[in-house]
Amino acid sequence: MSILRFKAIEIIGQRKPIPVQVPSEKTSNFYGINVFSTQIMRNYLTKDAYEAVVKAIQSGDTIDRKLADQVANGMKHWALSKGASHYTHWFQPLTGTTAEKHDSFFEPAENGQPIEKFSGGALVQQEPDASSFPSGGIRNTFEARGYTAWDPSSPAFIMENTSGKTLCIPTIFVSYTGEALDYKAPLLKALHLLETAVVDVCSSYFDKKVTKSHASLGIEQEYFLIDSAFFWARPDLILTGRTLVGHQTAKGQQLEDHYFGSIPERVYQYMLESEIEALKLGIPLKTRHNEVAPSQFECAPMFEEANLAVDHNQLLMDVMEKVAKKHNFEVLFHEKPFAGINGSGKHNNWSMITNTGVNLLSPGSTPMNNLQFLTFFINVIKAVYEHADLLRASIATAANDHRLGANEAPPAIMSIFIGSQLSDVLRDFENNSAKPGKDSHSVGSINIKKIPEILLDNTDRNRTSPFAFTGNKFEFRAVGSSANSSSALIVLNTIVADQLKKFKTETDALIKKGKKVEVAIAEVLRQYLKTSKKICFEGNGYSDEWVKEAAKRGLNNIKTTPLALDAYVSKKTQDLFIKNGIFSDIELEARHEIMLEQYVKKIQIESRVMGELAHSHIVPAALNYQKKLSDNVVNLKSLGMSKKTYQTQLNLITEIGEHVSIIMEKVEAMVEERKKANNLGDTHKTALAYCNKVKPHFDTIRYHSDKLELIVEDELWQLPKYREMLFVK
Repeated sequence: MSILRFKAIEIIGQRKPIPVQVPSEKTSNFYGINVFSTQIMRNYLTKDAYEAVVKAIQSGDTIDRKLADQVANGMKHWALSKGASHYTHWFQPLTGTTAEKHDSFFEPAENGQPIEKFSGGALVQQEPDASSFPSGGIRNTFEARGYTAWDPSSPAFIMENTSGKTLCIPTIFVSYTGEALDYKAPLLKALHLLETAVVDVCSSYFDKKVTKSHASLGIEQEYFLIDSAFFWARPDLILTGRTLVGHQTAKGQQLEDHYFGSIPERVYQYMLESEIEALKLGIPLKTRHNEVAPSQFECAPMFEEANLAVDHNQLLMDVMEKVAKKHNFEVLFHEKPFAGINGSGKHNNWSMITNTGVNLLSPGSTPMNNLQFLTFFINVIKAVYEHADLLRASIATAANDHRLGANEAPPAIMSIFIGSQLSDVLRDFENNSAKPGKDSHSVGSINIKKIPEILLDNTDRNRTSPFAFTGNKFEFRAVGSSANSSSALIVLNTIVADQLKKFKTETDALIKKGKKVEVAIAEVLRQYLKTSKKICFEGNGYSDEWVKEAAKRGLNNIKTTPLALDAYVSKKTQDLFIKNGIFSDIELEARHEIMLEQYVKKIQIESRVMGELAHSHIVPAALNYQKKLSDNVVNLKSLGMSKKTYQTQLNLITEIGEHVSIIMEKVEAMVEERKKANNLGDTHKTALAYCNKVKPHFDTIRYHSDKLELIVEDELWQLPKYREMLFVK
């Protein structure tokens, strides 16, 4: 008997929901209590320091070092009042997770009297060791210096742990020579670029009151929950985040009874505590529900400014993992932890908002407002069309390949869903074929009056679209559940900003030739539609017909990460990022190298774990059962039984032997291919070798392992099965 597996089932059978104490009946009483918000700042900062921080948040102005000392002093007193003993610069290196190095407020003074100290210098800048973070060859490993620098636009917060509290200060992370080594620095640049482009277009053509704008973002987070007892009995889950072997259960998600179903009590208590901790950190969680697959769930916040939304999502994942352990759960953020059922995404709902309160992707009630809507709507379509491969690269990882490359929601082909009603609107607009409505003379012959009829939910949702318009925003559904959304948003904000700049240049050129503003805008937009409408697709993205149709349209179907990442080092991408000041050529090359290295390492780890599972778990279980059958056959023969009585067992013995032989043969072949890949000396070639030579062995080994799982006596199978992990609560 497998002690781990059956002991795990026994333990889980005794689990009880852990009650959670809600701090207050009103969420507003504890929302943001662990955040150094502008409201809290008023009580702890001098007027000058407070105004400096607010100005930095609103305008990006640099805070004077003397005022930084005042801010640090106020922040320290607030943190100490909350029980914090340490502080840290909280940053997002290119590992895909967050990082922190804790320092104590405590310092011994010269007179021997201890004091709590925190200076402006410590607030604004620190020097964590950069040598152990991915740099893509920017620095030699012996050159360790790197800097974290305070981002005032994202508020400091208190992270509570069981035995202490820490003041966390969101920062960017750069190398000694100035190159970005994180996600936040280029995201902030891309957001500023988009704001400048949006304000330029709005103030020039539509509303001079628009002086600021921001990208709005709401991130839906999907995840799986399994009991920790099962997790620790699965080496593949521990080391890779997904099950490398495991036969599908007779019941999966086909009955569609889990989606939006009643939340199990243990899970509900976990969700409740996660929400409480998130709300205390100012993360505005709004939604929780069961997702499609068994043991899959989703949470979602209200919309926020994009930089803060990304920080909050990274923080949320950390909170979710910590709280899960208290409830004897493990959170699986991997995009495909279980074969045969839906994987998980991180849907990014993105739009653009002006300081006048206008959502630029929401149709208005007047002709000019709707021309404004068309301007931004069509420019987004044009941007995605022009940079579809780069957008695909921005969400490319080894884990996400299981969703995108396998044509699961959504497919690897980048396309935009806009709905039948908007498709008709754009068709009429492009052809200038609709009859003018009232007041349409003010904008030439554009059928502007038709657009106010559009409702927020004007059409059915398309779950198969990687980039769907959903009423007043675009939903980038292709982002993986474990990803840092910055990767996708850096690209999205940059390509839209770049496209808006081009639009402004082309429109101004027509206006200088004597065309009216509205007519010039319409003429440029019509041309954009003609060249980019092939990126729009309203049908089933899962279908084989779409794959063929996409190929006819010239849309790429890049299923694997090593090939997708090539878009980062194309001349087109280099021109885009370097011209707009988002990345230097060195930073682009470095990021490409880092992402390839991460891909190699993840597949390499999976390969090693696959071999370990075969040698230590699967084959021994199969051979034990084979021996048990063989002993039984020998006994039956010794009793003089006819061959007919044990023929079935002989067949099973043979079948087990065949599966074991193939597994061992493929494991050996996989190891040999791994050795060859490791000796290629070129990261790109190595990544391709792992993708095309090493990884294909996984499917064969898994197939025969899963067949053995069905054959081998249940008590001899050591690994927890899908039916247990997904359905035993």
